[in-house]
Amino acid sequence: MAQNASSPAAATPIDGSRYDLLVFGSGAAALSAAVTASILGLRTAVFEKAAVFGGTTAISAGGVWVPCNHLAAAAGVVDSSEAALRYLAYCAGPCYRPDLAEAFVKQAPEMLRFMEQQAAVKFSYAAGRPDYRPDAPGAALEGRTIHPLPFDGRLLGPAIHQLRPPLREMTFLGLMIKPGPDLKHFLNALRSAESFRFVARKLARHFRDLIVHRRPMDLANGNALIARLMLSAIQHGAHLFSSAALQSIDRRDGRVQSVRVATAAGVVRIETERGIVLATGGFSHDSERQRQVFPHASRGQQHFSPVPKTVAGDGLRLAEDVGAKLNLNQAHAACWAPVSRVPLGDGSHVNFPHLIDRQKPGFIAVTRTGHRFVNEASSYHDFGKAMIAACSADPEVQAFLIADHRAMRRYGMGAARPHPLPFGEHLRSGYLLRGHTLVELAKIAGLPIDTFLRTIERFNQHAANGADPEFGKGGNAYNCYNGDLTHRPNPCLAPIETAPFYAIRLHIGELGTLLGLDIDCDARVLDHSGEPIPGLYAAGNDASNLMGGDYPGGGATLGPGLTMGYLAAMHAARSR
Repeated sequence: MAQNASSPAAATPIDGSRYDLLVFGSGAAALSAAVTASILGLRTAVFEKAAVFGGTTAISAGGVWVPCNHLAAAAGVVDSSEAALRYLAYCAGPCYRPDLAEAFVKQAPEMLRFMEQQAAVKFSYAAGRPDYRPDAPGAALEGRTIHPLPFDGRLLGPAIHQLRPPLREMTFLGLMIKPGPDLKHFLNALRSAESFRFVARKLARHFRDLIVHRRPMDLANGNALIARLMLSAIQHGAHLFSSAALQSIDRRDGRVQSVRVATAAGVVRIETERGIVLATGGFSHDSERQRQVFPHASRGQQHFSPVPKTVAGDGLRLAEDVGAKLNLNQAHAACWAPVSRVPLGDGSHVNFPHLIDRQKPGFIAVTRTGHRFVNEASSYHDFGKAMIAACSADPEVQAFLIADHRAMRRYGMGAARPHPLPFGEHLRSGYLLRGHTLVELAKIAGLPIDTFLRTIERFNQHAANGADPEFGKGGNAYNCYNGDLTHRPNPCLAPIETAPFYAIRLHIGELGTLLGLDIDCDARVLDHSGEPIPGLYAAGNDASNLMGGDYPGGGATLGPGLTMGYLAAMHAARSR
Protein backbone atom coordinates (compact mmCIF):
# COMPACT_ATOMS: atom_id res chain seq x y z
CA MET A 1 0.00 0.00 0.00
CA ALA A 2 1.47 3.34 -1.00
CA GLN A 3 1.76 6.01 1.66
CA ASN A 4 3.66 9.26 2.04
CA ALA A 5 6.36 8.39 4.56
CA SER A 6 6.61 11.99 5.77
CA SER A 7 2.89 12.19 6.52
CA PRO A 8 1.99 8.98 8.35
CA ALA A 9 -1.71 9.74 8.85
CA ALA A 10 -2.40 10.69 5.23
CA ALA A 11 -4.00 7.37 4.32
CA THR A 12 -6.73 5.15 5.73
CA PRO A 13 -6.10 1.41 6.14
CA ILE A 14 -7.66 -0.59 3.33
CA ASP A 15 -10.15 -3.32 4.10
CA GLY A 16 -8.52 -6.71 3.61
CA SER A 17 -4.94 -5.40 3.92
CA ARG A 18 -2.38 -7.89 5.15
CA TYR A 19 0.73 -7.18 7.23
CA ASP A 20 3.29 -9.27 9.04
CA LEU A 21 2.79 -7.43 12.34
CA LEU A 22 0.04 -5.11 13.57
CA VAL A 23 0.79 -2.74 16.45
CA PHE A 24 -1.94 -0.99 18.44
CA GLY A 25 -1.02 2.21 20.25
CA SER A 26 1.72 4.72 19.48
CA GLY A 27 3.56 5.34 22.73
CA ALA A 28 7.13 4.21 23.33
CA ALA A 29 6.26 0.52 23.73
CA ALA A 30 4.18 0.39 20.56
CA LEU A 31 6.67 2.29 18.43
CA SER A 32 9.56 0.24 19.80
CA ALA A 33 7.82 -2.85 18.46
CA ALA A 34 7.11 -1.13 15.13
CA VAL A 35 10.65 0.17 14.70
CA THR A 36 12.22 -3.18 15.59
CA ALA A 37 9.89 -5.16 13.34
CA SER A 38 10.41 -2.81 10.41
CA ILE A 39 14.19 -2.93 10.75
CA LEU A 40 13.97 -6.74 10.80
CA GLY A 41 12.08 -6.65 7.51
CA LEU A 42 8.52 -7.23 8.68
CA ARG A 43 5.68 -5.39 6.95
CA THR A 44 4.39 -3.41 9.90
CA ALA A 45 1.39 -1.17 10.56
CA VAL A 46 0.70 1.01 13.60
CA PHE A 47 -2.88 1.92 14.55
CA GLU A 48 -3.54 4.79 16.96
CA LYS A 49 -7.00 5.48 18.36
CA ALA A 50 -6.35 9.22 18.81
CA ALA A 51 -5.90 11.77 16.05
CA VAL A 52 -2.26 12.26 17.08
CA PHE A 53 0.61 9.90 17.83
CA GLY A 54 2.56 9.48 21.05
CA GLY A 55 0.15 8.45 23.79
CA THR A 56 1.20 9.12 27.37
CA THR A 57 4.89 8.99 26.41
CA ALA A 58 4.55 12.21 24.41
CA ILE A 59 3.51 14.21 27.48
CA SER A 60 5.97 12.53 29.86
CA ALA A 61 9.43 13.54 31.03
CA GLY A 62 10.76 10.79 28.76
CA GLY A 63 13.14 9.14 31.23
CA VAL A 64 13.98 5.50 30.50
CA TRP A 65 15.15 3.10 33.23
CA VAL A 66 17.81 0.76 31.82
CA PRO A 67 20.20 -0.92 34.29
CA CYS A 68 23.74 -1.69 33.08
CA ASN A 69 23.39 0.55 30.03
CA HIS A 70 26.41 1.39 27.89
CA LEU A 71 25.96 5.16 28.22
CA ALA A 72 26.46 5.09 31.98
CA ALA A 73 29.30 2.60 31.63
CA ALA A 74 31.07 4.95 29.21
CA ALA A 75 30.78 7.69 31.86
CA GLY A 76 32.48 5.43 34.40
CA VAL A 77 29.39 4.32 36.31
CA VAL A 78 29.67 0.78 37.67
CA ASP A 79 26.47 -1.29 37.73
CA SER A 80 25.65 -4.99 37.64
CA SER A 81 22.68 -7.12 36.74
CA GLU A 82 22.91 -8.75 40.18
CA ALA A 83 22.52 -5.38 41.90
CA ALA A 84 19.64 -4.37 39.64
CA LEU A 85 17.82 -7.62 40.35
CA ARG A 86 18.33 -7.23 44.11
CA TYR A 87 16.81 -3.78 43.87
CA LEU A 88 13.83 -4.96 41.81
CA ALA A 89 13.22 -7.85 44.20
CA TYR A 90 13.29 -5.47 47.16
CA CYS A 91 10.85 -3.02 45.53
CA ALA A 92 8.45 -5.67 44.20
CA GLY A 93 8.36 -7.68 47.41
CA PRO A 94 6.00 -10.69 47.24
CA CYS A 95 4.88 -9.67 43.73
CA TYR A 96 8.38 -10.17 42.29
CA ARG A 97 8.52 -12.16 39.03
CA PRO A 98 12.14 -13.31 38.67
CA ASP A 99 11.62 -14.57 35.11
CA LEU A 100 10.36 -11.22 33.81
CA ALA A 101 12.82 -9.21 35.90
CA GLU A 102 15.78 -11.25 34.64
CA ALA A 103 14.61 -10.99 31.03
CA PHE A 104 14.27 -7.23 31.37
CA VAL A 105 17.64 -6.65 33.03
CA LYS A 106 19.36 -8.83 30.42
CA GLN A 107 17.58 -7.50 27.34
CA ALA A 108 17.10 -3.79 28.14
CA PRO A 109 20.76 -2.92 27.41
CA GLU A 110 20.52 -4.86 24.13
CA MET A 111 17.36 -2.96 23.21
CA LEU A 112 19.14 0.31 23.88
CA ARG A 113 22.12 -0.61 21.69
CA PHE A 114 19.76 -1.73 18.92
CA MET A 115 17.85 1.56 18.98
CA GLU A 116 20.98 3.69 19.03
CA GLN A 117 22.78 1.73 16.32
CA GLN A 118 19.92 0.78 14.00
CA ALA A 119 17.47 3.67 14.43
CA ALA A 120 17.33 7.41 15.04
CA VAL A 121 16.57 6.86 18.73
CA LYS A 122 19.41 8.41 20.74
CA PHE A 123 19.82 8.97 24.46
CA SER A 124 22.06 10.70 26.98
CA TYR A 125 23.16 9.60 30.41
CA ALA A 126 21.45 11.48 33.28
CA ALA A 127 24.42 12.23 35.55
CA GLY A 128 23.74 12.10 39.26
CA ARG A 129 20.14 10.90 39.02
CA PRO A 130 19.52 8.21 41.66
CA ASP A 131 16.97 5.43 41.87
CA TYR A 132 13.84 6.40 43.80
CA ARG A 133 14.85 4.38 46.87
CA PRO A 134 18.59 5.05 46.90
CA ASP A 135 19.21 3.39 50.27
CA ALA A 136 17.58 0.07 49.32
CA PRO A 137 19.63 -3.08 48.54
CA GLY A 138 20.98 -2.93 44.99
CA ALA A 139 19.94 0.68 44.37
CA ALA A 140 22.10 2.89 42.17
CA LEU A 141 23.00 6.49 42.95
CA GLU A 142 23.19 7.23 39.23
CA GLY A 143 23.31 5.64 35.80
CA ARG A 144 20.08 3.71 35.34
CA THR A 145 17.87 6.54 34.11
CA ILE A 146 18.68 7.91 30.67
CA HIS A 147 16.97 10.64 28.65
CA PRO A 148 16.19 10.98 24.94
CA LEU A 149 18.36 13.52 23.18
CA PRO A 150 16.54 16.70 22.10
CA PHE A 151 15.14 16.47 18.58
CA ASP A 152 14.64 18.99 15.78
CA GLY A 153 10.98 18.57 14.85
CA ARG A 154 11.67 19.82 11.32
CA LEU A 155 13.17 16.42 10.55
CA LEU A 156 9.70 14.86 10.76
CA GLY A 157 8.39 17.03 7.94
CA PRO A 158 4.58 17.29 7.80
CA ALA A 159 4.35 14.39 10.27
CA ILE A 160 5.30 16.81 13.05
CA HIS A 161 1.69 17.98 13.07
CA GLN A 162 0.56 14.44 13.90
CA LEU A 163 2.72 14.37 17.06
CA ARG A 164 0.82 14.82 20.32
CA PRO A 165 1.96 18.10 21.91
CA PRO A 166 3.14 18.22 25.53
CA LEU A 167 0.82 19.45 28.28
CA ARG A 168 1.12 23.21 27.87
CA GLU A 169 0.83 23.70 31.62
CA MET A 170 4.04 21.67 32.04
CA THR A 171 6.02 23.81 29.59
CA PHE A 172 7.52 27.29 29.85
CA LEU A 173 5.44 29.42 27.46
CA GLY A 174 5.02 26.28 25.37
CA LEU A 175 8.74 25.41 25.40
CA MET A 176 9.70 21.91 26.56
CA ILE A 177 12.39 22.00 29.24
CA LYS A 178 14.69 19.04 29.66
CA PRO A 179 15.16 17.85 33.28
CA GLY A 180 18.48 18.48 34.96
CA PRO A 181 20.80 21.27 33.79
CA ASP A 182 18.24 22.87 31.44
CA LEU A 183 15.64 23.16 34.19
CA LYS A 184 18.22 24.62 36.56
CA HIS A 185 19.10 27.30 33.96
CA PHE A 186 15.45 28.32 33.73
CA LEU A 187 15.08 28.52 37.51
CA ASN A 188 18.27 30.64 37.73
CA ALA A 189 17.70 32.85 34.67
CA LEU A 190 17.49 36.02 36.79
CA ARG A 191 20.35 35.02 39.09
CA SER A 192 23.04 33.97 36.62
CA ALA A 193 24.29 35.64 33.44
CA GLU A 194 25.10 32.24 31.95
CA SER A 195 21.59 30.96 32.69
CA PHE A 196 20.03 34.16 31.33
CA ARG A 197 21.88 33.77 28.02
CA PHE A 198 20.90 30.08 27.82
CA VAL A 199 17.22 30.86 28.38
CA ALA A 200 17.27 33.83 25.98
CA ARG A 201 18.66 31.68 23.16
CA LYS A 202 16.10 28.94 23.83
CA LEU A 203 13.17 31.37 23.87
CA ALA A 204 14.29 33.23 20.74
CA ARG A 205 14.38 30.00 18.76
CA HIS A 206 11.11 28.85 20.31
CA PHE A 207 9.16 31.98 19.37
CA ARG A 208 10.61 31.88 15.86
CA ASP A 209 9.35 28.29 15.52
CA LEU A 210 5.88 29.28 16.72
CA ILE A 211 5.70 31.99 14.06
CA VAL A 212 7.04 29.86 11.21
CA HIS A 213 5.78 26.36 12.06
CA ARG A 214 2.82 27.06 14.40
CA ARG A 215 4.20 24.68 17.04
CA PRO A 216 7.42 24.08 19.02
CA MET A 217 10.19 22.43 17.02
CA ASP A 218 12.85 22.16 19.72
CA LEU A 219 11.53 18.88 21.11
CA ALA A 220 12.59 17.43 24.45
CA ASN A 221 11.58 14.76 26.94
CA GLY A 222 8.87 12.29 25.89
CA ASN A 223 8.00 14.41 22.86
CA ALA A 224 11.54 13.96 21.55
CA LEU A 225 11.45 10.22 22.23
CA ILE A 226 8.22 9.76 20.25
CA ALA A 227 9.48 11.96 17.42
CA ARG A 228 12.64 9.86 17.15
CA LEU A 229 10.64 6.63 17.18
CA MET A 230 8.16 7.99 14.60
CA LEU A 231 10.98 9.06 12.30
CA SER A 232 12.64 5.66 12.60
CA ALA A 233 9.41 3.77 11.95
CA ILE A 234 8.60 5.87 8.88
CA GLN A 235 12.15 5.64 7.51
CA HIS A 236 12.04 1.84 7.75
CA GLY A 237 8.72 1.52 5.98
CA ALA A 238 6.15 1.15 8.75
CA HIS A 239 2.67 2.47 8.01
CA LEU A 240 1.21 4.69 10.71
CA PHE A 241 -2.54 5.26 10.94
CA SER A 242 -4.20 7.69 13.35
CA SER A 243 -7.90 7.81 14.28
CA ALA A 244 -7.90 4.02 13.93
CA ALA A 245 -9.35 2.19 16.95
CA LEU A 246 -9.15 -1.55 17.54
CA GLN A 247 -12.68 -3.00 17.60
CA SER A 248 -12.16 -6.75 17.85
CA ILE A 249 -9.53 -9.50 17.64
CA ASP A 250 -10.22 -12.55 15.50
CA ARG A 251 -8.68 -15.72 16.90
CA ARG A 252 -9.17 -18.73 14.62
CA ASP A 253 -7.65 -22.18 15.00
CA GLY A 254 -6.17 -20.98 18.28
CA ARG A 255 -4.20 -18.14 16.66
CA VAL A 256 -4.78 -14.41 16.21
CA GLN A 257 -5.28 -14.02 12.47
CA SER A 258 -7.02 -10.69 11.92
CA VAL A 259 -8.56 -7.67 13.59
CA ARG A 260 -11.31 -5.17 12.93
CA VAL A 261 -10.38 -1.50 13.12
CA ALA A 262 -12.75 1.48 13.21
CA THR A 263 -11.65 4.34 10.95
CA ALA A 264 -13.24 7.51 9.62
CA ALA A 265 -14.21 5.54 6.52
CA GLY A 266 -15.82 2.73 8.51
CA VAL A 267 -14.75 -0.57 10.06
CA VAL A 268 -12.07 -2.45 8.13
CA ARG A 269 -10.65 -5.94 8.52
CA ILE A 270 -6.84 -6.25 8.62
CA GLU A 271 -5.05 -9.59 8.44
CA THR A 272 -1.74 -10.50 10.05
CA GLU A 273 0.91 -13.11 9.28
CA ARG A 274 2.85 -12.96 12.57
CA GLY A 275 0.43 -11.44 15.06
CA ILE A 276 -0.47 -8.24 16.86
CA VAL A 277 1.14 -6.19 19.63
CA LEU A 278 -1.19 -4.55 22.14
CA ALA A 279 0.34 -1.37 23.55
CA THR A 280 -2.68 0.89 23.92
CA GLY A 281 -1.56 2.41 27.21
CA GLY A 282 -3.50 0.62 29.92
CA PHE A 283 -6.81 1.65 31.50
CA SER A 284 -6.33 5.15 32.93
CA HIS A 285 -9.81 6.22 31.78
CA ASP A 286 -11.70 2.94 32.16
CA SER A 287 -13.95 3.90 35.07
CA GLU A 288 -15.39 0.39 35.41
CA ARG A 289 -11.99 -1.22 35.87
CA GLN A 290 -10.90 1.61 38.15
CA ARG A 291 -13.80 0.79 40.47
CA GLN A 292 -12.62 -2.82 40.53
CA VAL A 293 -8.94 -2.21 41.34
CA PHE A 294 -8.31 1.37 42.60
CA PRO A 295 -8.80 1.46 46.38
CA HIS A 296 -10.32 4.95 46.37
CA ALA A 297 -12.45 4.41 43.25
CA SER A 298 -13.88 1.24 44.79
CA ARG A 299 -15.24 3.48 47.58
CA GLY A 300 -16.88 5.78 45.03
CA GLN A 301 -14.15 8.43 45.23
CA GLN A 302 -12.95 10.38 42.23
CA HIS A 303 -9.74 9.75 40.32
CA PHE A 304 -8.01 12.32 38.14
CA SER A 305 -5.51 11.30 35.47
CA PRO A 306 -3.35 13.48 33.18
CA VAL A 307 -3.09 10.54 30.76
CA PRO A 308 -4.79 11.10 27.35
CA LYS A 309 -8.50 10.29 27.53
CA THR A 310 -8.24 7.79 24.65
CA VAL A 311 -6.34 5.47 27.02
CA ALA A 312 -9.44 3.60 28.15
CA GLY A 313 -8.53 -0.07 28.52
CA ASP A 314 -9.43 -1.18 24.99
CA GLY A 315 -6.46 -3.50 24.61
CA LEU A 316 -7.12 -5.29 27.89
CA ARG A 317 -10.84 -5.83 27.27
CA LEU A 318 -10.40 -7.14 23.73
CA ALA A 319 -7.55 -9.45 24.76
CA GLU A 320 -9.71 -10.87 27.55
CA ASP A 321 -12.39 -11.54 24.94
CA VAL A 322 -10.04 -14.00 23.21
CA GLY A 323 -8.94 -15.77 26.39
CA ALA A 324 -6.12 -13.60 27.77
CA LYS A 325 -5.51 -13.40 31.51
CA LEU A 326 -5.04 -10.19 33.46
CA ASN A 327 -2.28 -10.37 36.08
CA LEU A 328 -3.73 -8.97 39.31
CA ASN A 329 -0.74 -9.99 41.44
CA GLN A 330 0.72 -6.49 41.69
CA ALA A 331 1.42 -4.35 44.73
CA HIS A 332 -0.39 -1.39 43.21
CA ALA A 333 -2.78 -0.94 40.32
CA ALA A 334 -1.20 2.29 39.08
CA CYS A 335 1.79 4.57 39.29
CA TRP A 336 0.20 7.05 41.68
CA ALA A 337 0.83 10.78 41.49
CA PRO A 338 -0.65 13.88 43.10
CA VAL A 339 -2.39 16.16 40.62
CA SER A 340 -4.05 19.55 40.78
CA ARG A 341 -6.95 20.59 38.56
CA VAL A 342 -6.13 23.68 36.49
CA PRO A 343 -9.27 25.51 35.29
CA LEU A 344 -9.38 26.48 31.62
CA GLY A 345 -11.36 29.25 30.02
CA ASP A 346 -13.95 26.91 28.53
CA GLY A 347 -14.90 25.47 31.92
CA SER A 348 -12.82 22.29 31.56
CA HIS A 349 -9.78 21.35 33.64
CA VAL A 350 -6.28 20.03 33.03
CA ASN A 351 -4.95 17.50 35.54
CA PHE A 352 -1.46 18.77 36.41
CA PRO A 353 0.96 16.21 37.92
CA HIS A 354 3.12 17.64 40.71
CA LEU A 355 6.53 16.23 39.88
CA ILE A 356 9.11 18.89 40.75
CA ASP A 357 7.68 21.46 43.20
CA ARG A 358 6.99 19.35 46.32
CA GLN A 359 10.67 18.60 46.88
CA LYS A 360 11.83 22.21 47.05
CA PRO A 361 12.65 24.22 50.20
CA GLY A 362 9.63 25.96 51.69
CA PHE A 363 7.00 23.38 50.67
CA ILE A 364 5.01 20.88 52.71
CA ALA A 365 1.78 18.94 52.15
CA VAL A 366 -1.06 18.44 54.62
CA THR A 367 -4.33 16.54 54.60
CA ARG A 368 -7.63 18.25 55.35
CA THR A 369 -6.91 17.57 59.03
CA GLY A 370 -3.99 20.02 58.85
CA HIS A 371 -1.39 17.31 59.50
CA ARG A 372 1.56 16.37 57.32
CA PHE A 373 1.48 12.77 56.11
CA VAL A 374 4.54 12.12 53.94
CA ASN A 375 8.10 13.00 53.03
CA GLU A 376 7.16 15.52 50.33
CA ALA A 377 10.40 14.87 48.43
CA SER A 378 9.65 11.18 47.93
CA SER A 379 8.71 9.93 44.47
CA TYR A 380 5.30 10.77 43.03
CA HIS A 381 4.32 7.10 43.43
CA ASP A 382 5.31 6.95 47.10
CA PHE A 383 3.67 10.33 47.72
CA GLY A 384 0.46 9.03 46.10
CA LYS A 385 0.55 5.82 48.17
CA ALA A 386 0.84 7.86 51.35
CA MET A 387 -1.93 10.18 50.24
CA ILE A 388 -4.33 7.28 49.63
CA ALA A 389 -3.49 5.74 53.00
CA ALA A 390 -3.81 9.02 54.91
CA CYS A 391 -7.22 9.76 53.37
CA SER A 392 -8.65 6.24 53.57
CA ALA A 393 -11.46 7.36 55.90
CA ASP A 394 -12.17 10.64 54.09
CA PRO A 395 -14.89 11.23 51.48
CA GLU A 396 -12.18 12.11 48.91
CA VAL A 397 -8.43 11.57 48.58
CA GLN A 398 -7.31 15.18 48.86
CA ALA A 399 -4.45 17.14 50.35
CA PHE A 400 -3.01 20.64 50.13
CA LEU A 401 0.43 21.70 48.94
CA ILE A 402 1.58 24.62 51.11
CA ALA A 403 4.31 27.20 50.43
CA ASP A 404 5.33 30.68 51.48
CA HIS A 405 5.82 33.58 49.08
CA ARG A 406 9.57 33.16 48.79
CA ALA A 407 9.30 29.49 47.79
CA MET A 408 6.35 29.97 45.44
CA ARG A 409 8.03 32.78 43.49
CA ARG A 410 11.43 31.09 43.50
CA TYR A 411 10.32 27.68 42.24
CA GLY A 412 6.74 28.00 41.05
CA MET A 413 3.86 25.98 42.42
CA GLY A 414 1.92 23.63 40.19
CA ALA A 415 0.78 25.52 37.10
CA ALA A 416 1.72 28.87 38.72
CA ARG A 417 5.12 29.76 37.30
CA PRO A 418 8.07 31.29 39.18
CA HIS A 419 9.05 34.96 39.14
CA PRO A 420 8.88 37.02 36.97
CA LEU A 421 5.85 35.37 35.35
CA PRO A 422 2.45 36.57 36.60
CA PHE A 423 0.11 34.27 38.50
CA GLY A 424 -2.99 36.43 38.95
CA GLU A 425 -5.13 34.23 36.70
CA HIS A 426 -4.58 31.31 39.06
CA LEU A 427 -5.69 33.39 42.05
CA ARG A 428 -8.79 34.59 40.20
CA SER A 429 -9.75 31.07 39.12
CA GLY A 430 -9.39 29.70 42.64
CA TYR A 431 -6.67 27.26 41.56
CA LEU A 432 -4.10 29.00 43.77
CA LEU A 433 -5.26 29.94 47.26
CA ARG A 434 -3.56 32.87 49.03
CA GLY A 435 -3.70 34.11 52.60
CA HIS A 436 -1.85 37.13 53.97
CA THR A 437 -1.41 35.16 57.18
CA LEU A 438 -1.34 31.46 57.93
CA VAL A 439 -4.63 31.83 59.78
CA GLU A 440 -6.24 33.41 56.72
CA LEU A 441 -4.88 30.66 54.47
CA ALA A 442 -6.25 27.98 56.79
CA LYS A 443 -9.69 29.62 56.72
CA ILE A 444 -9.71 29.87 52.92
CA ALA A 445 -8.60 26.23 52.50
CA GLY A 446 -10.95 24.96 55.20
CA LEU A 447 -8.15 23.60 57.38
CA PRO A 448 -8.39 23.35 61.20
CA ILE A 449 -6.57 26.53 62.23
CA ASP A 450 -4.91 25.40 65.45
CA THR A 451 -3.75 22.07 64.02
CA PHE A 452 -2.41 23.73 60.87
CA LEU A 453 -0.50 26.36 62.86
CA ARG A 454 1.06 23.68 65.07
CA THR A 455 2.09 21.73 61.96
CA ILE A 456 3.85 24.77 60.49
CA GLU A 457 5.48 25.62 63.83
CA ARG A 458 6.79 22.07 64.28
CA PHE A 459 8.13 21.99 60.71
CA ASN A 460 9.78 25.43 60.94
CA GLN A 461 11.45 24.59 64.23
CA HIS A 462 13.80 22.15 62.48
CA ALA A 463 13.73 23.24 58.81
CA ALA A 464 16.09 26.18 59.25
CA ASN A 465 18.71 23.72 60.51
CA GLY A 466 18.13 21.36 57.58
CA ALA A 467 16.32 18.68 59.56
CA ASP A 468 12.92 17.02 59.33
CA PRO A 469 12.71 14.54 62.21
CA GLU A 470 9.05 13.80 61.50
CA PHE A 471 9.26 12.60 57.87
CA GLY A 472 12.90 12.92 56.80
CA LYS A 473 12.41 15.28 53.85
CA GLY A 474 15.77 15.83 52.19
CA GLY A 475 17.24 12.79 53.90
CA ASN A 476 18.47 10.81 50.90
CA ALA A 477 20.13 11.28 47.52
CA TYR A 478 16.90 11.11 45.52
CA ASN A 479 15.26 13.77 47.69
CA CYS A 480 18.23 16.08 47.28
CA TYR A 481 18.51 15.52 43.52
CA ASN A 482 15.05 17.06 43.07
CA GLY A 483 15.60 19.80 45.63
CA ASP A 484 17.62 22.98 45.17
CA LEU A 485 21.28 22.03 45.40
CA THR A 486 22.23 25.70 45.83
CA HIS A 487 20.20 25.91 49.04
CA ARG A 488 21.91 25.14 52.34
CA PRO A 489 22.03 23.28 54.61
CA ASN A 490 19.37 21.00 53.09
CA PRO A 491 18.30 21.25 49.41
CA CYS A 492 14.71 20.35 50.37
CA LEU A 493 14.07 22.33 53.55
CA ALA A 494 13.37 25.94 54.48
CA PRO A 495 10.98 27.46 57.01
CA ILE A 496 7.54 28.56 55.81
CA GLU A 497 7.61 32.12 57.14
CA THR A 498 7.47 34.76 54.38
CA ALA A 499 3.96 36.14 53.82
CA PRO A 500 1.73 35.82 51.90
CA PHE A 501 1.15 32.08 52.01
CA TYR A 502 -0.22 29.78 49.31
CA ALA A 503 -2.03 26.47 48.94
CA ILE A 504 -3.07 24.26 46.03
CA ARG A 505 -5.59 21.46 46.41
CA LEU A 506 -4.10 18.07 45.46
CA HIS A 507 -6.11 15.10 44.21
CA ILE A 508 -5.01 11.52 43.62
CA GLY A 509 -4.11 10.62 40.06
CA GLU A 510 -1.67 8.39 38.22
CA LEU A 511 0.87 8.51 35.41
CA GLY A 512 -0.16 5.10 34.06
CA THR A 513 -1.74 1.86 35.19
CA LEU A 514 0.25 -1.18 36.32
CA LEU A 515 -2.19 -4.08 36.00
CA GLY A 516 -1.78 -5.64 32.57
CA LEU A 517 -2.05 -8.82 30.58
CA ASP A 518 0.00 -11.75 31.83
CA ILE A 519 3.02 -12.22 29.55
CA ASP A 520 6.09 -14.38 29.22
CA CYS A 521 9.68 -13.31 28.59
CA ASP A 522 9.00 -12.80 24.86
CA ALA A 523 6.02 -10.52 25.59
CA ARG A 524 3.59 -13.24 24.48
CA VAL A 525 0.21 -12.91 26.17
CA LEU A 526 -0.76 -15.90 28.32
CA ASP A 527 -4.16 -17.53 28.69
CA HIS A 528 -5.72 -18.71 31.96
CA SER A 529 -3.73 -21.96 31.86
CA GLY A 530 -0.44 -20.07 31.50
CA GLU A 531 0.04 -20.94 27.83
CA PRO A 532 0.96 -18.32 25.19
CA ILE A 533 -1.82 -17.26 22.82
CA PRO A 534 -0.23 -17.59 19.37
CA GLY A 535 0.03 -14.26 17.60
CA LEU A 536 -0.84 -12.09 20.62
CA TYR A 537 1.78 -9.87 22.28
CA ALA A 538 1.55 -7.05 24.82
CA ALA A 539 3.92 -4.30 25.91
CA GLY A 540 3.85 -1.11 27.93
CA ASN A 541 0.93 -0.63 30.28
CA ASP A 542 -1.13 -3.25 28.45
CA ALA A 543 1.34 -5.84 29.76
CA SER A 544 1.90 -7.14 33.26
CA ASN A 545 4.14 -4.75 35.16
CA LEU A 546 7.69 -6.07 35.44
CA MET A 547 8.28 -4.22 38.72
CA GLY A 548 5.57 -6.04 40.69
CA GLY A 549 3.31 -2.99 40.68
CA ASP A 550 5.96 -0.70 42.12
CA TYR A 551 7.87 2.26 40.65
CA PRO A 552 11.57 2.06 41.53
CA GLY A 553 13.12 4.75 39.33
CA GLY A 554 12.73 7.43 36.70
CA GLY A 555 11.52 5.79 33.50
CA ALA A 556 10.38 2.55 35.15
CA THR A 557 7.45 2.46 32.71
CA LEU A 558 9.26 3.44 29.52
CA GLY A 559 12.30 1.18 30.08
CA PRO A 560 10.26 -2.04 30.29
CA GLY A 561 7.85 -0.75 27.63
CA LEU A 562 10.60 -0.19 25.07
CA THR A 563 12.20 -3.50 26.00
CA MET A 564 9.08 -5.66 25.76
CA GLY A 565 8.04 -3.98 22.52
CA TYR A 566 11.48 -4.84 21.15
CA LEU A 567 11.23 -8.45 22.40
CA ALA A 568 7.73 -8.86 20.95
CA ALA A 569 8.98 -7.82 17.52
CA MET A 570 12.06 -10.03 17.83
CA HIS A 571 9.88 -13.05 18.61
CA ALA A 572 7.45 -12.23 15.81
CA ALA A 573 10.34 -12.03 13.36
CA ARG A 574 11.46 -15.54 14.40
CA SER A 575 7.97 -17.06 14.19
CA ARG A 576 6.02 -18.32 11.20
